[in-house]
Amino acid sequence: MALQFSWASLSRNLILAYQSFGVVYGDLSTSPLYVFRSTFVGKLQHHQNEDAIFGAFSLIFWTLTFIPLLKYVVIVLSADDNGEGAPGFSFKQMLIDIVCIIASADVLPKLLHFVSGGTFALYSMLCRHAKFGLLPNQQAADEELSAYKYGPSRQGQSSLPLRRFLEKHKKIRTALLVVVLLGTSMLIGDGVITPAISVLSAVSGLQVTESLLTTHEVLLIACVILVGLFALQHYGTHRVAFIFAPIVIIWLISIFSIGVYNTIKWNPKIVHAISPYYIVKFFNETGKDGWISLGGVLLSITGTEAMFADIGHFSTFPIRLAFAVFVYPCLVVQYMGQAAFLSKNIPAIRNSFYNSIPEPVFWPVFIIATLASIVGSQAIITATFSIVKQCHALGCFPRVKVVHTSKHIYGQIYIPEINWILMIITIAIAIGFRDTTLIGNAYGLACMTVMFITTFLMALVLVFVQQRNIMLVAAFLLFFWLIEGVYLSSALMKVPQGGWVSLLLSFVFMVVMFVWYYGTHKKYNFDLHNKVPLRWILGLGPSLGIVRVPGVGLIYSELATGVPAIFSHFVTNLPAFHTVLVFVCVKSVPVPYVSPEERFLIGRICPRPYRMYRCIVRYGYKDIQRDNGDFENILIQSLAEFIQMEAVEPSLSNSDSASFDGRMAVISSTRTFQTTSSLVVSEVEDFGAINTIQSSKSLTLQSLRSSYDDEHPPMRRQQVRFQLPPNPVMDPSVREELMELIQAKEAGVAYIMGHSYVKARRSSSFLKKLVIDIGYSFLRKNCRGPSVALNIPHISLIEVGMTYYV
Repeated sequence: MALQFSWASLSRNLILAYQSFGVVYGDLSTSPLYVFRSTFVGKLQHHQNEDAIFGAFSLIFWTLTFIPLLKYVVIVLSADDNGEGAPGFSFKQMLIDIVCIIASADVLPKLLHFVSGGTFALYSMLCRHAKFGLLPNQQAADEELSAYKYGPSRQGQSSLPLRRFLEKHKKIRTALLVVVLLGTSMLIGDGVITPAISVLSAVSGLQVTESLLTTHEVLLIACVILVGLFALQHYGTHRVAFIFAPIVIIWLISIFSIGVYNTIKWNPKIVHAISPYYIVKFFNETGKDGWISLGGVLLSITGTEAMFADIGHFSTFPIRLAFAVFVYPCLVVQYMGQAAFLSKNIPAIRNSFYNSIPEPVFWPVFIIATLASIVGSQAIITATFSIVKQCHALGCFPRVKVVHTSKHIYGQIYIPEINWILMIITIAIAIGFRDTTLIGNAYGLACMTVMFITTFLMALVLVFVQQRNIMLVAAFLLFFWLIEGVYLSSALMKVPQGGWVSLLLSFVFMVVMFVWYYGTHKKYNFDLHNKVPLRWILGLGPSLGIVRVPGVGLIYSELATGVPAIFSHFVTNLPAFHTVLVFVCVKSVPVPYVSPEERFLIGRICPRPYRMYRCIVRYGYKDIQRDNGDFENILIQSLAEFIQMEAVEPSLSNSDSASFDGRMAVISSTRTFQTTSSLVVSEVEDFGAINTIQSSKSLTLQSLRSSYDDEHPPMRRQQVRFQLPPNPVMDPSVREELMELIQAKEAGVAYIMGHSYVKARRSSSFLKKLVIDIGYSFLRKNCRGPSVALNIPHISLIEVGMTYYV
């Protein structure tokens, strides 16, 4: 059995590593097409000699070694948010894992626990281990989720003062969120710039070989290719990866072979340039011009961030394996061979890559280079889908349609709206600039800004999550910030020459995210401060002062505690309400995934005769809310189980009316409704002690269900099977409540949702009115409606309008 598991794990890892070539490494592997040309264009035109070329290669080699290999593969990918293996990175363990995979021995114990990467993944871990987050509806019960904690549970003493300082000052925590939004905006901007530069590079090569093609014809071909590329995205990452992966693999093998050939033929001494000594010689000769030219060297690592952002599509280990074993050696050898060729052919710098190709294989390599350049944009497109999904789940992006494209690999998604918006902006940039050098300036600035921010967030994760020594973390931060700061300063010099595009795109995306977050936060605060008093509901009596008709009413609200103001609006305007009322709150928690056993948090509002309950449905920021038709059945089953546990466990019931809406329980329900699991009970509003109750009873309710069916044969059956202890000594009130629950379910389920309008108060400042009345209102009108995002059946939906003055 262990051997079979090893072979199955081996095959799945190799398949994912194979797929990662077409999705993750397409952009990074095509950089040799333009790195040397971009480096020696401009200020270095007067320094084109052998020493400068040797120095440029040495810079490229150490940049590839320090940032993609050391920083991302070894360190950053260890912070994959509930990913494989133990928390923290271990270089020794990583080598052992590689040997185990090759030898088909036992593999990672937590294989293929698909995770998500990017700046929001780091921010999510920080929010869970320290009170850095600004999400308004978090509860103490969320901290009991099995996926909530990452790494050691206790906080290191050395980091406590820093942690308390950050938690105490809300402005600092807000600034941290702004930094995260900036990094995310830059990464989304990459999703626009990368396809433009990749496709234009490929088509520009076609113009070199076919001089009869005009600039307009080349641009038209580029636009057609871009449309086709984005049209492929709806097939899903796994299908696109299998199409693109062979192209990238053949491309890497080709450039590796060409690099070996050029190194041996033209200048084997280029191997000596691996020494950092040649970097010193480079700057001694070029001075300030060499520093400005670093913007070209920077292009050798563009696409590196996709390794972290695309973790959710593959997994950590396959990405590490593919880069360390295959991608990194191929790129190093190719740059080495290209430098060896240029050292003996200085005039060939402008088209260095194509000129370095041996003539007999020129056309095959040209064709595969063109295809690989097109594939290069795939990495950041798929990464953008993952990042937008995370932003939306954490309340920082308008509602969008998320399509889960694979039944087997949970993290692979497609977002139609984002796909077509990216396509339109990408085509606009390609038509507007036409010059790959100008687009490259914008590209380098965006990539290095994201890397710079990732280094900062990773340092915080090392301190507060992995509890590393602060001095070692400070050394890590200073070391990589020194390297990336030099590159970033060089990229900032190119802002007037195209770099402004990155700043403009990131500003637009950042404004959209911040406006949505601000408006959502204000709307939630309005609900929080205008909750319906429990005494008012109790004063209405069990009938709520109106007629209670058969059926289940699911009242959707963003509040995790209390009754929203819109309920009183319902009561005063509707002549009747359902027999069973359930206040449903669908919320995101700062974890990648929530297991189905922990998804439902059930509680009671008001005494038992009122038949009013609360259900909190929790999703992680990588969870997909599927429309599988089981939600109603699982909810009713959870309510029935809660009623049973409330009767058995005294801690779940309390005669004191003031405590109602305080006790809640995590109810474990599966699709077959067979459960033997633990329940977690907590004081939600006052965050009191948490008690764990073990329920090992086999629950069956065939007799109660059969008796109801005998009494009501004409009713249409919904095929809901409740379960209670066999031959129970059941309290009459409990039996009555369960019977009413069954009758209500048979009568039908209605979804009640407020159609809200958010406006700024008259006394608000002009800026607030601009953000709420124009910005936030525009986004709400043009994004997916909440009923669509929550997969609510339209035929059962009741919407009641209400205006929020915030």
